[in-house]
Amino acid sequence: MPKITNIKARQVFDSRGIPTIESEVYSDDGSKGSAIVPSGASTGTHEAFELRDIENKKYLGKSVLSAMEKVNGEISKALIGLDVADQKKIDKILIDLDGTEQKKRLGANAILSVSLASNKAAAVSKKIPLYKNLGNQKTLPVPLMNIINGGAHANNSLRIQEFMIRPDKAKNFFEAINICFLVIQKLKSILNNKKLSTSVGDEGGFAPSLANNEEAIELILEAIEKAGFKAGTDISICLDVAANELFKDKKYAVNSTKFISADKTLHYYLDLLKKYPIKSIEDPFFEDDWDAWINLTKLAKKEVQLVGDDLFVTNKERLLKGINSKTANTILIKPNQIGTLSETIEVINLAHKNNYKTIISHRSGDSEDTFIADLAVATNSSQIKTGSLARSERVAKYNRLLRIEEELGNSAKMAKV
Repeated sequence: MPKITNIKARQVFDSRGIPTIESEVYSDDGSKGSAIVPSGASTGTHEAFELRDIENKKYLGKSVLSAMEKVNGEISKALIGLDVADQKKIDKILIDLDGTEQKKRLGANAILSVSLASNKAAAVSKKIPLYKNLGNQKTLPVPLMNIINGGAHANNSLRIQEFMIRPDKAKNFFEAINICFLVIQKLKSILNNKKLSTSVGDEGGFAPSLANNEEAIELILEAIEKAGFKAGTDISICLDVAANELFKDKKYAVNSTKFISADKTLHYYLDLLKKYPIKSIEDPFFEDDWDAWINLTKLAKKEVQLVGDDLFVTNKERLLKGINSKTANTILIKPNQIGTLSETIEVINLAHKNNYKTIISHRSGDSEDTFIADLAVATNSSQIKTGSLARSERVAKYNRLLRIEEELGNSAKMAKV
């Protein structure tokens, strides 16, 4: 197979206008792969380390010039001459070269940019689509589409970070996107009629100033009905609480600025599940509040998806702890939480082996890079979470999935949720 001949990195900008890293990997047959690494606004403390130049006042401590230097220097030196398609070897060298648990020396952003770019270069070299190089599955994920933003992703009063819809009965990805489009347009009309803002948050969902979480849910239910669909049958409501941002002194402020106990918060969720057709809740509790997580897992109905993002951070050891303690039933997958493609796929395989669903996810600071769309198809992940039908960095992933579905033709399947 072709050998790596050159690796170079540059500083580019993400969808929030914050610097991030892009790396390119070249091989001796003329193939090239490039990857841009995203960045989150609400991040878990157990995530792999993102290397930024905190002392660089010119970029307000946000630049990634040191990560760029790591790629152009010692990372490049370590990988030149390797088989561009030997992903496991490439990633092992990167992990060993860093030598720290959370990739604090080289930076997970520097490492991941090269890991992903190498895989893209290998796909180009083989003259096959990226999803075939990653796993060659043929199942399209169901979109978890953000339609109202709150929390750290919007400048409004909503506590919960994301209010999403999931088109559970869609027969194919094209239909799934069309269903979401119709609901979003109805929601926009409803917000306009109520003189509420239709400006969007970081992930493309509307960011109106509302009194509470229930008002957001009621607006979504109205939009679903006016679009001609039945909530709870055709479309489910899904939430991302991002409870790390709402946690202090072992208490939570999920529905107001008042902090209440974990037990009262748990019963607030149970009441929401009884009242509304909510089928998925992500990060309802703090990342290390295992007791609260376990209790909700026991008490919620089995068909409710309990998603660990900050809880699991795409980390094998944390997922194993969840499996052994029967905590949650779904894991959110973000490659930049762990730092290499090989580790990401290992976690996905572990989840599937233990009957945990996987949701491939973007970050709030994302880019035009569509790697996660191919990853979702390649790994048979049941869902993808990549924002709303607004902002080109979000829509790019949906458009990539539409193209993959078209390319697969009659062999394409739609995931079941």
